[in-house]
Amino acid sequence: MRLRMSIIGLIVLAYVPVDGSIADEIAFYVAQDGNDHWSGRSDSRPFRSLQAAFDAVAQLRQQGRVSGPVTIYLTEGAHLLDRPVLIGPQHSGSEAYPVKICPYQGQMPVLSGGRRITGWRQVQIDGKRLWAADVPWVSQVGSFHQLWVNGQRATRARFPNSGYLRVAGVPDANDRTPWNKGQRRFCFRSGDLLSWGSLSDAEAIVMNRWTESHLPVHSLDYGNRTITSSKRSVFRLEQDDPYYLEHAFAFLDTPGEWFLDRSSNVLYYMPRPGESTDTIEAIAPVLTQLVRMVGDPAAGKYVEHILWQGITFSHTEWYFPADFRPNWPSADIAGFPQAAIGVPGAVYGQGVRYCRFEQCNFTHIGTYCLELSKACKDNTIDNCRFSDIGAGGIKIGEEQARQGQAEHTHGNKIANCIITDAGKVFHGAVGIWIGQSYDNTISHNEISDLYYTGISIGWTWGYGPSLAGGNIVEFNHVHHIGRRADGDGPILSDMGGIYTLGIQKGTIIRNNLWHDIAGLRYGGWGIYLDEGSSDILVENNLVYNTTHGGFHQHYGKDNTIRNNIFCYGRDHQIQATRPEGHLRFRFVGNIVVGHTERFLVGGIDSNMSFERNLYWRDGGPIRFGDLTWHDWQARGMDNGSVIADPLFTNPGLNDFTLRPDSPALKLGFQPYDLGQVGPSKQQSACLGPCSDGWMVLAVFP
Repeated sequence: MRLRMSIIGLIVLAYVPVDGSIADEIAFYVAQDGNDHWSGRSDSRPFRSLQAAFDAVAQLRQQGRVSGPVTIYLTEGAHLLDRPVLIGPQHSGSEAYPVKICPYQGQMPVLSGGRRITGWRQVQIDGKRLWAADVPWVSQVGSFHQLWVNGQRATRARFPNSGYLRVAGVPDANDRTPWNKGQRRFCFRSGDLLSWGSLSDAEAIVMNRWTESHLPVHSLDYGNRTITSSKRSVFRLEQDDPYYLEHAFAFLDTPGEWFLDRSSNVLYYMPRPGESTDTIEAIAPVLTQLVRMVGDPAAGKYVEHILWQGITFSHTEWYFPADFRPNWPSADIAGFPQAAIGVPGAVYGQGVRYCRFEQCNFTHIGTYCLELSKACKDNTIDNCRFSDIGAGGIKIGEEQARQGQAEHTHGNKIANCIITDAGKVFHGAVGIWIGQSYDNTISHNEISDLYYTGISIGWTWGYGPSLAGGNIVEFNHVHHIGRRADGDGPILSDMGGIYTLGIQKGTIIRNNLWHDIAGLRYGGWGIYLDEGSSDILVENNLVYNTTHGGFHQHYGKDNTIRNNIFCYGRDHQIQATRPEGHLRFRFVGNIVVGHTERFLVGGIDSNMSFERNLYWRDGGPIRFGDLTWHDWQARGMDNGSVIADPLFTNPGLNDFTLRPDSPALKLGFQPYDLGQVGPSKQQSACLGPCSDGWMVLAVFP
């Protein structure tokens, strides 16, 4: 839409001194009906593309004519990109005069990687009343696996329409098959699948351990009840693993579902009630990335001092390309070993520093939303919302621990953000992933509704070289992980509200609220210190309503767990798995409450330190492994600890504030205030009493 404003109404006026330098703010404008051959400097001659505006900034910088801040205004509506916006060091601002990209006069611009689908017609096939549209461009740009109709994610035709089927058996695997060796075949139960005939363009999405496999269906043997794929599952499949099928015309039977016939390049859609072919807005993603900010850190050239403010990013997709060859566990698998780690970010940065994302909205995304990879430092992501996500929210750092400090990623901040409704395509994705990266801060965020982990930090299994130290995780509210708030799940295992790996000296996890975390077979933990996690401080956290306990350490050393509240694990309360010949962790001054007899499970040895803790079970004794309380203390454990009612104010309503006469206070428990968890600059998704009965509460006498 063309900008219409008088010169008097301009927010920014440029004063040009005699020497030609520009002293005041420089404004560029981008509109959908603009033209990249225009100046972009006036309401009547805006650019059409954001790339043209950035290139104009670079030209002014090269001419030495920028001595003030630069603002690029985007107008209302979806700016459909035909390629990612490329931003290099030459497009940067400075500390005094940053480059800002923001909406024009409160409008709502969207940077979209999608393409509108038009020319809808009504058809009837096999008794189904559908809409159809030709998409001949699929032959050139490739297929798509996601679709948004009238602002909502449409469902790729699926069977069953909700819930999951269960693997009946795995003919090519047994108990001696290595756990990380996948299969191409599995059996389905009698009566589960109908006689559809060939499903040559369908996929079986099978969940196993902590990830999912996207298995292209090669054939169905109804006689032997076997599905055969052209790819191998990520890990060894197991009986009762959940799965579903998607993308066959036979599955297209519910309003809001779609199917793309790739043989004819025709898209079929079953409309929702109230939708019309005259007003439908259907958008399919064609780009993997919307923005690429790439510097050259080896040469000391960074993309820096760029502020993204109030921009919406939408409509991206990545799906396994023909040359997809993972390094582990084998090259022919159809998925990722963990965290959907290879799915890129819709907005990508490398060699980026001093940049900010404020009040931005990442929605209708098919990938990770935002990725700051190699050599990204001192960037801020503040007060942004991430929702309807194919993979996860944010990735910081890399899988690789680089040697040169110039290539390290560190000092970034994620604050006051909401990340929700993620893992829609890649179910093993996480809300925030911090890889080989240090001194980052994750604070005052709310993360919810993922099938896997909320926050993951570290990428070194064991005690090898790790860069993931000094990360601060505080005042976050993480909930409904594994099982979403709508009741879907759990479908994966081995997860946590927060998950860590490797040596992390200086990492602190404090003053967070973790609850409603569920694993399928095992591993729905609140705080999960996995392989090699070491030198981590966990304090002042509240964890409740988990399937497998509030705290678990697989193996590690010299961790301190103090002054936390762990309540109501379904199966047990605490887990310590692998015995080791060093101090594994100190468990000091915590409150642990549950209904189970076994409070502590795992590999129990003397290389753990417990003291001044309070334990409570309503009715009946508690055990530490197979040890009674008396036998446990006789081993020198839990000196100064007690079994006593902590006197919570109202635990039935998840009010874990302590009454003034609580025995925990006499043990030295230090009350802490969790009333400020979650975003502090915007309305949280659920503050106060909600339909599922949880509250954000302070903890104080």
